[in-house]
Amino acid sequence: MNRCVFVGRLTRDPELNFLPGNGNAVCKFTLAVNRPQFDKSKPQEADFINCTCFGKRAEAIANYVFKGHRFGVEGALRINKYVDKDGNNRWSTEILISDFEFMQDKTGGVATTNNGSSVEYDEGITEIDDGDIPF
Repeated sequence: MNRCVFVGRLTRDPELNFLPGNGNAVCKFTLAVNRPQFDKSKPQEADFINCTCFGKRAEAIANYVFKGHRFGVEGALRINKYVDKDGNNRWSTEILISDFEFMQDKTGGVATTNNGSSVEYDEGITEIDDGDIPF
């Protein structure tokens, strides 16, 4: 089984392109995923995960997720081998996205579009006071 699940923040706006020939959408972006921090005196470390998505899902990601947004992805790990211009073997690692989840963005309810305009949205999250919990 090859299945990975990550939650992190986008390091930049997603790049949307279309394949020549069939015109299938391809979206690429990088997700910064924080590592567990056991020693609070040390700075927070993160892994930067390259992600690729195809089709209608790729278009949805490119249209609604932007730099700084918290985003959840699920997919398969792909390790690609290639030879660089100097003849050295190189490897690249990416997640091929099969599913995703929109999460709270960095601004807390106001999304910023590519052209700089802002769009407010209702996150559907209700704060619960500890006194409201029956146990």
